Amino acid sequence: MKEDYYDILGVSKSASAAEIKKAYRKKAIAYHPDKNPGDKEAEQKFKQAAEAYEILGDEQKRAQYDRFGHAAFEGNQGFGGGGMNMDDIFSQFGDIFGSAFGGGFGGFGGGQRRAKGTNLRVRVTLTLEELVLGVEKKIKVKRKKQAPGVSYETCRTCQGSGQVMRVTNTILGRMQSATTCSSCNGAGQTLRHRPSGADAYGMISQEETVSIKIPAGVEDGMQLKVSGKGNEAPGQGLSGDLIVQISVKEHSQLKREGNNLHLDLYISLSDAVLGTYKEIETVGSSVRIKLEPGIQSGKILRLKGKGVPSLSGYGTGDLLVHVNVWTPEQLTKEQRKFFEQNASHDNFEPNPKSGDKSFFDRVKDMFS
Repeated sequence: MKEDYYDILGVSKSASAAEIKKAYRKKAIAYHPDKNPGDKEAEQKFKQAAEAYEILGDEQKRAQYDRFGHAAFEGNQGFGGGGMNMDDIFSQFGDIFGSAFGGGFGGFGGGQRRAKGTNLRVRVTLTLEELVLGVEKKIKVKRKKQAPGVSYETCRTCQGSGQVMRVTNTILGRMQSATTCSSCNGAGQTLRHRPSGADAYGMISQEETVSIKIPAGVEDGMQLKVSGKGNEAPGQGLSGDLIVQISVKEHSQLKREGNNLHLDLYISLSDAVLGTYKEIETVGSSVRIKLEPGIQSGKILRLKGKGVPSLSGYGTGDLLVHVNVWTPEQLTKEQRKFFEQNASHDNFEPNPKSGDKSFFDRVKDMFS
């Protein structure tokens, strides 16, 4: 079982953003490969700490993790925080340790830094049925790719490191800092041969069909990551990622709330009095339910396991059927006469039983 991100960094779930950042900094320094050469265990802990910070250091990702756990970032296409390589990890250090350490962790001699292509963003619209059942979508994206026949050579300015070291004299002494090489834009390589039709970096745009497996239980506004399906980088750089934003199309009858679904069922006055059977729509099927004689408007019927599967894989929500008795707005003379004759009858007087729940009790049950 995958270790909890909070445990990896050694912080509590209520830790502030500053505390998480500080904890990650300590772990990264302690387990950095340059301080532990050849130590596979230290390298693994270094990667785990970086993966944990990628999630917990981002407010939106942290909220998803707190709600769904690791399942929020798992998937066959490399969704979420998993699968970080060393180049991804080193790219975090500019934010965590400041520019004095540079992209390759500066003082520890991180070596050549590989450039990464830009990310692409797409929006995928799902129906409620696709959201509940899970779906595989094929979408077309235009990616920047290296043109056939393009060639690169080592940048002469930075000698392939992608960075230029600068020394500045200050009142505290000489300070060394790393900045991105302006000649190669951090790629470590410059263009040697540009094929016809390629841009200044030797890239061309190509349309590609990408298959995305979307797990059951995702929510509107959630983002999934398909690693390596963004724009390619020049030279030996890494491809960017494809960020998929989920949008859910509103269903005509069913409404989602958490992992539960809600359905308003309208029945006639005669059906409420006499009782009946109703065929109601669920996701991907239908179910026949019995309405007892004398059922009251506002009654909530709970159908277990007919809601949305939990993204974490633990259980499925319910379908809550809200019964609404439709009162006729127009009556014939005979119908009006019937109600007038029975208006004072005991059976037509409101007589709630002790077991009948109030409106507020029913609302409380909805969220239990």
